[in-house]
Amino acid sequence: MSRRLTLAVERFPIAGAFTISRGSRTEIAVVVATIADGDTVGRGECVPYPRYGESVESVSALIEGQAAAIAAGIGREELMTRVKAGAARNALDCALFDLAAKLEGRPAWQIAGLAEPRPAITAYTLSLGTPESMGEAARKAAYRPLLKVKLGGDGDPERIAAVRAGAPEARLIVDANEAWRPENVEANLEACLKAGVALIEQPLPADADALLAEIPHPVPVCADESLHDRAGLDALAGRYDAINIKLDKTGGLTEAVLLAREARARGLSIMVGCMLGTSLGMAPAALLANDAAFVDLDGPLLLARDRDPPLRYEGSLMHPPTPDLWG
Repeated sequence: MSRRLTLAVERFPIAGAFTISRGSRTEIAVVVATIADGDTVGRGECVPYPRYGESVESVSALIEGQAAAIAAGIGREELMTRVKAGAARNALDCALFDLAAKLEGRPAWQIAGLAEPRPAITAYTLSLGTPESMGEAARKAAYRPLLKVKLGGDGDPERIAAVRAGAPEARLIVDANEAWRPENVEANLEACLKAGVALIEQPLPADADALLAEIPHPVPVCADESLHDRAGLDALAGRYDAINIKLDKTGGLTEAVLLAREARARGLSIMVGCMLGTSLGMAPAALLANDAAFVDLDGPLLLARDRDPPLRYEGSLMHPPTPDLWG
């Protein structure tokens, strides 16, 4: 019996709004690939990202274009040669992992050659806003041990100071989403140092980050938009101290495992991150959390509604996925 590929576009409301330097939104759209082998079903979720030229329509078309290959029984390795890194391949790769786990009766972490996942502390994201609104958001989330702070460029020293005042004990990650510029990058770096920030994510635009090799890094700097998969590692030399691995960028867990291994061999720290998705999208990434210096898999915590069953969170403590969700 051949395998059957289907897909669905699903929308989930955000609790309030989610704002970064590129804009604000109140809901997410995810694409779910489902691969059935007889009565056994595997699922994978992806989030199309306009920053990378993706849309729900283009990603859906890429997934549907693999229906015949999936029916013929291709595996994850062949999928990597057929579909470029990105959201579409992520959904298919994770669906194949989930299917294999159910057919073989063993967990996805074992199939991936990873250690059994343990509970992990995830960052909790504070949206971009005024220093006053971000300080108030920080006060409300001050009980969380790790906060990720969205920044926007001009005025960021005031935002950073307000968040630190609101959450004096929390570890802080800041994420500029490419919003800093040569004229303010050093002042912003200094403000981060003063506030005791632990990591700075993608301060400059990906096509203008060569400057990072020429200035000191008083706080470690992490590549996000500047890195998708292993092919981009060479360009990071001298510019970055860490990388943010997101399955929607790598094109699935298969490449993410290889990327993490190669990045560590080059002396780069690992952050495991996510697009804003549901528990189904977070579950495969949770398998990478054991050895990550930072985990940022808080997508479901920012939604007004999640999947059933969801990942289990106790405050900021994220538990590994159960087989009835994924893997």
